[in-house]
Amino acid sequence: MSRHVAIVTDSTAYLPPRTMERHGITAVPLTVVLGDQALEEGTEISTRSLAQALQKRRPVTTSRPSPERFAETYRRVAESGATAIVSLHLSAELSGTYDAAVLAAREVPVPVRVVDTGMIAMALGFCALAAAEVAETGGTVDEAVTAAEKRAAGTSAYFYVDTLDYLRRGGRIGAAQALFGSALAVKPLLQLNGGRIEPLEKVRTASKAIARLEEIVADRAGGAQVDIAVHHLAAPDRASALADRLRTRVRGLADLHVSEVGAVIGAHTGPGLLGVVVSPR
Repeated sequence: MSRHVAIVTDSTAYLPPRTMERHGITAVPLTVVLGDQALEEGTEISTRSLAQALQKRRPVTTSRPSPERFAETYRRVAESGATAIVSLHLSAELSGTYDAAVLAAREVPVPVRVVDTGMIAMALGFCALAAAEVAETGGTVDEAVTAAEKRAAGTSAYFYVDTLDYLRRGGRIGAAQALFGSALAVKPLLQLNGGRIEPLEKVRTASKAIARLEEIVADRAGGAQVDIAVHHLAAPDRASALADRLRTRVRGLADLHVSEVGAVIGAHTGPGLLGVVVSPR
């Protein structure tokens, strides 16, 4: 590794592999437990397998990486030449991943700064990219962390789901909040707020909910220069169509990423998810 400060994140950042390779970012995988099998996100379970399991109502849970897995990754990165590490992770309100990274950071031979970004999916990915760009130009740990935290502070994430049942089952949204979308023909829109997934609006039909999601994103982007990520689970046509409309509608669009979420987020949202991350540069 050519630079002194290395960037580590986790698999829920959903950064494209080529982007990670180009910027020297390392991701530690979370685990999906499907029946009696513990499978690493990104390599051992496909989103198609996950969607099929959810549709059949098979038990699906998720698990953070172990501190030992983090420590192993940190040592490997240090052996590649890094003299310090910035480790950026999904919201501690949603996962114990941050806590595992903090424990591991005490056991490795180089300084490790662990950051709870309060983000998830490409909202986390954009933070990791911001830190990596600083590190690539010789920036310090403090400068890389500041860049990531600044990006997180300006980033918004919005979600459409067909049902809140998966989020309720996984404990990511409370039973009272789940009632928000329980009425017949009501489709919920959610937002990431304070590191938690919270109800935003409820709309009568799926098509109207997706149109409203587009409107919210366009308003949030305004005329600023922004990066946008459109995520989905088992809904590629919906995601592609939404991305095409945003390309036309968002005047300050810089980069737009379209990708299917991995199994960890998918386990908690269910098939049909559409998510949009808006991240001003």
